[in-house]
Amino acid sequence: MASAGYLITWLLWGYLLELWTGGHTADTPHPRLRLSHKELLDLNRTSVFHSPFGFLDLQTMLLDEYQERLFVGGKDLVYSLSLEHISSDYREIHWPSTAVKTEECIMKGKDASECANYVRVLHHYNRTHLLTCGTGAFDPLCAFIRVGYHLEDPLFHLESHRAERGRGRCPFDANSSFISTLIGSELFAGLYSDYWGRDAAIFRSLGRLAHIRTEHDDERLLKEPKFVGSYMIPDNEDRDDNKVYFFFTEKALEAENNAQAIYTRVGRLCVNDVGGQRILVNKWSTFLKARLVCSVPGMNGIDTYFDELEDVFLLHTRDHKNPVIFGLFNTTSNIFRGHAICVYHMSSIRAAFNGPYAHKEGPEYHWSLYEGKVPYPRPGSCASKVNGGRYGTTKDYPDDAIRFARSHPLMYQPIKPAHKKPILVKTDGKYNLKQIAVDRVEAEDGQYDVLFIGTDNGIVLKVITIYNQETESMEEVILEELQIFKDPVPIISMEISSKRQQLYIGSASAVAQVRFHQCDMYGSACADCCLARDPYCAWDGISCSRYYPTGTHAKRRFRRQDVRHGNAAQQCFGQQFVGDVLDTTEERLAYGIENNSTLLECTPRSLQAKVIWFVQKGHDTRKEEVKTDDRMVKMDLGLLFLRVRKVDAGTYFCQTVEHSFVHTIRKITLEVVEEERVEEMFNKDYEEDGPHKMPCPAQSSTPHGTKPWYKEFLQLIGYSNFQRVEEYCEKVWCTDKKRRKLKMSPSKWKYANPQERKLRPKAEHYRLPRHVLDS
Repeated sequence: MASAGYLITWLLWGYLLELWTGGHTADTPHPRLRLSHKELLDLNRTSVFHSPFGFLDLQTMLLDEYQERLFVGGKDLVYSLSLEHISSDYREIHWPSTAVKTEECIMKGKDASECANYVRVLHHYNRTHLLTCGTGAFDPLCAFIRVGYHLEDPLFHLESHRAERGRGRCPFDANSSFISTLIGSELFAGLYSDYWGRDAAIFRSLGRLAHIRTEHDDERLLKEPKFVGSYMIPDNEDRDDNKVYFFFTEKALEAENNAQAIYTRVGRLCVNDVGGQRILVNKWSTFLKARLVCSVPGMNGIDTYFDELEDVFLLHTRDHKNPVIFGLFNTTSNIFRGHAICVYHMSSIRAAFNGPYAHKEGPEYHWSLYEGKVPYPRPGSCASKVNGGRYGTTKDYPDDAIRFARSHPLMYQPIKPAHKKPILVKTDGKYNLKQIAVDRVEAEDGQYDVLFIGTDNGIVLKVITIYNQETESMEEVILEELQIFKDPVPIISMEISSKRQQLYIGSASAVAQVRFHQCDMYGSACADCCLARDPYCAWDGISCSRYYPTGTHAKRRFRRQDVRHGNAAQQCFGQQFVGDVLDTTEERLAYGIENNSTLLECTPRSLQAKVIWFVQKGHDTRKEEVKTDDRMVKMDLGLLFLRVRKVDAGTYFCQTVEHSFVHTIRKITLEVVEEERVEEMFNKDYEEDGPHKMPCPAQSSTPHGTKPWYKEFLQLIGYSNFQRVEEYCEKVWCTDKKRRKLKMSPSKWKYANPQERKLRPKAEHYRLPRHVLDS
């Protein structure tokens, strides 16, 4: 019975995702460009920083555009790296736990590796100091770091004399879930605040306001949360009305049929909350939370949910009150693995918090919409002029308002994403998505959000998604797949600098930087550039280069770009400028020996292009599409003949099709040689007496009139196109490297006496494949 239920559930998931695919433009499984770690280094597009101590154990990164530094916290160390080139001009602070603290930690039963100072907090405190906190061998502590410049040299040293206890500001355990944000001089942190990692709470500390936290052991507020991100987002110009938003996952009390259900939440509280006067003293009195939904709509209201939040990114806009929020989710199902990215607008989030409250009358009742009277001031609202200015602080709130907020922290309406569905879904299982950063780009045909997605194997995907309002479908375009790290390590942190057009990527062992774009990699033709659909790049009449929407660079007459449609035929019509090599087709000559395998190589630059092969035989001017069978196979590398025959001889055309744009990129003339004649020629040397002919004699030792043995091979083919064939053979058999090698070791081709030559076994290089002989 259980297996039947499992099968039904699995089929249901598949059906729902099939519906999702139907609402999506066909998923592009390949990126347009795939660049390895070595290629990125060779292109000077990336730089990698490794700790000189051999370990890093990265915990947090802080991007400082003002100081032009990237601050990195790790195990017993804090680094200051140059944003220009992170692998050079770095500074370091060694900040280990004391020997006494380390010994105490080990005596309490922790491993020696855990009893270190893992730096987990780095925030700008002011222009001259950073706030930093570390685990301190399971005894958290905080201090300040002096930063800035002195005589053009960067300052970077720890002011250890100002160190203080860090409980409630930093977790005890390096692996414990944790987030923090500094607003003014107030540190807001979501963490497990005790030694055993059981007391989950949201704290405010450090500044002039009273230290405050969520109530102990109240599962209505937090139930085994995993904290993901926190931000201060103002609602209006009244600073007293500012609110902090926390993004986390937790076990959901309202999921009554599934005690282990995980939901993603948005928690909200007022920055100036000081708790109640008689109820919730030194506890949050404005804390509310709502469910954040990311799901694929299904038939009859049955949706596919991605419930576990992996990462969240806040994209700032010109309106600082309305940033765009990107959430990266995965599934919690044991039978289905997938990832999705959903986009949320602040209007939807505010609507949920201004809506009805969820209510449960008692243990035997179900959760429902609260329909009773809501006290004034509205629970969850701040003490501000916007809300009437009647109350100076939350301590002045009536007891019934505080009591209601305490018993009704959950909002009834969930927060749904823009378009009511994800902008991207990944179910191929190739890798797990871990981090997200977003850059908003102005292109010729509109505005695009470029997603940089970090994976668990050291790869970053550069993706755009295009929404079609008419069909209500979403098209996913993977522009690049970048292997940032040499080893397949998980990416655990990403910082983005739109100003510098750089992405800073952290793994446990290293930190890397990579440029957003390298337009010339798409190709040297107008069509290549337009087909790439990269909003950073455009054809400028000469090459594929960086697109500038404004300024002096934007005035070029021949700028061509079409991100939405990638219509190269329309954009590049009549383009005959220097560098446009679209009309050129590479020509090659290939030989195949009858009944042996032969590969006609053809790999398009774009991995998204579809390859179609055509053949033209003899004097026939017509081209026919190549039909594959058990003897002829299309591969990523080209067209493979498992057993080539005489009838296969002809001219083969490798065509690519991308967005209805057709381009012949290679023309290959295949000539087939009879197997018997090749064997006869190669065996002739062993049957005749006389000096053995070198395959490619050294130029200095070749007697006048002596021809290399491969020229006898030409007799099997015929002397049509002799010059081209001779050049081909020279390239294959008579390179300078081979000549030098033969000159150094002539014994490979000469024998001390004829008897040795006769004992040499016959060559088997051109024998039939084993599977052919067996058949």
